[in-house]
Order: sequence, then structure tokens, then C-alpha cells
Amino acid sequence: MTDASDHRPPRPLVCVGALVQDPLGRHLIVRTTKWRGQWGVPGGKVEWGETLEQATLREFQEEVGLTLRDLRQAQVQEAILPEEFHAPTHMLLFDYFARTDQTDVQPNEEIEEWAWVTLAEALSYPLNHYTRTLIELAHRSGT
Repeated sequence: MTDASDHRPPRPLVCVGALVQDPLGRHLIVRTTKWRGQWGVPGGKVEWGETLEQATLREFQEEVGLTLRDLRQAQVQEAILPEEFHAPTHMLLFDYFARTDQTDVQPNEEIEEWAWVTLAEALSYPLNHYTRTLIELAHRSGT
């Protein structure tokens, strides 16, 4: 039970993200305001009544203006009070692999920087822990 001064949600947040490949075989990574300068993949919270896939498609439209196709579930991760995140949180992260036919990123205010990179190049960036595991999975599976 929590008291009135406790501002944490009563349950973990359900979030989605995707490692997206463009027509040239590159993958999109972004640096956002939320991960203390570290790089990750676009994504965000699932809204009430939304499927995980619908949330992923919506988040990519909102954050980077990309339309995704061929969504495939990659992994599920749990982030409990990650030091890398800008605020105390408990998240369930549903990660996908996906493709896009676009390369023109149209970032919203959350995206500070972005890059289309190979998987090997991505691993040289200062990635947050959860994105690093997703990219390593993609690298091992040949995605």
C-alpha cells in the first residue's frame, strides 16, 4: 500500500519499442531526453485499449514519423528503477523487430539525435542497457 505522498503508479508501466531496419539494411537508434544521454530505440507507453503492436506503430509515428511493417516480437524485459532512466520507474518493456520503407526521420521534441547504423556500428554507441540487449539479440539472430 502507498501513502498520499507516494507518486509512483500502483503497477509497472507497460512500454514498447522497436529496432527498425530501413531498405538499405541500417537500423534506427535515437538519443532521447529520457535516458540521460544514452542511445536507444523509439518507443513509449501503451495506452488503455491499445494492443502492443498498435502502440508500437503509434509511437513510431509520433516520435520519428515512420510507418512500420513486419513487426516481430523480439523480447520482453523488466526495468526496475534503472539508473539510466531520468526518473524512478518500473517498466515492462516489450521489444520488437520491424522494417520501414522510409529513411526520412521526422523527430518530435523527445528525440535529440538519431542515426541509421549497422548493428555493429550501433554497438559502438553509448546505448542504454535495454537497447544493448535488443541489438545484441538482433546481431546474434541475423536480423
